[in-house]
Amino acid sequence: MPRQKFEGHTGSVFGAIHLPGEQRMMTCSRDGSLRVWNLKSGKQIGDDWRDGDSPVYTIALSPYGKTVVSGNMDGGVRLWDLDTGKVIMKWMGHTEAVNSVCWCQDGRRVLSGSDDGTARQWDVESGEANPTPINTGHKSVLAVVYSPDMTMFATSVSEDSEHWHAKIWDVKTRKLVATLETADSVLCLAWTPDTKTLISGSYDGSIRTWSTTTWKEIAVLDAHTETVESIAISPNGRILASASHDGTARLWNLDNNQPIGSPLQHPYPHYVTSVSFSADEKLLATGCLDENAYIWDVCGILEEAGLSELLLQLHKPVLAVRRRVA
Repeated sequence: MPRQKFEGHTGSVFGAIHLPGEQRMMTCSRDGSLRVWNLKSGKQIGDDWRDGDSPVYTIALSPYGKTVVSGNMDGGVRLWDLDTGKVIMKWMGHTEAVNSVCWCQDGRRVLSGSDDGTARQWDVESGEANPTPINTGHKSVLAVVYSPDMTMFATSVSEDSEHWHAKIWDVKTRKLVATLETADSVLCLAWTPDTKTLISGSYDGSIRTWSTTTWKEIAVLDAHTETVESIAISPNGRILASASHDGTARLWNLDNNQPIGSPLQHPYPHYVTSVSFSADEKLLATGCLDENAYIWDVCGILEEAGLSELLLQLHKPVLAVRRRVA
């Protein structure tokens, strides 16, 4: 059972992230709002955050915890001040919906991926975009993620409604480095803190790990019965969380690529749209198509499984991303 349920949105919840201080979380929704919640009470804090009525498909907290970036159906990438709840910068370079956003580890750039088939890098300090977007050559970009060492970024790209692939790009030259030869369509991506492994979630319900030296598949994590919509890696790099169309979220031990405990059941047939860890790895936030968000006790799940040692800090944090449900 979830530790807490967050009710109030009037549309599907596409993103749920933890905020600094471990007392609050933020959600974004098809209803066009961002909302802040008290983790303990489950109640909304203050008014909705809005900038028009365009559905908000994705959100990401800056590395320094002062701002949040969002991606919207109207093609906008918005930078929000956490103290005021106001938009302090708006980038409108994309011509279609923005499916994914990601921060560079130094907090200076934001990467976005859109249904217009491009990825764009935005300079947070100057407010300017790189004048030339990265044209992936495909119909849509569903997920984007920077490597922790900031030398590469990965994209999940769509050729049509049923075929997605993952591509790796050089940040400086913006040239293609590699294309992952996947058995099925890739919807979501996350990079391990040491940059040595890229993890993908697929349409067939599988999760795959890839060597960033050879770009070959290392392992397949199988437990979900339907599409994997979102993945996230714990700040210490030892636990993977996944969200699926099968109505569950799962935790995985990245030391041996095995699932941890029972699946975290959501109200089926509603998809689970997003997963994110708290900074101390003890809580997991999930978003769901049932218009609600949930908090789960990771510490308790690990203790029950006899795996509390997975909370030990071995690596630096890494940012992970999700894509929206169409």
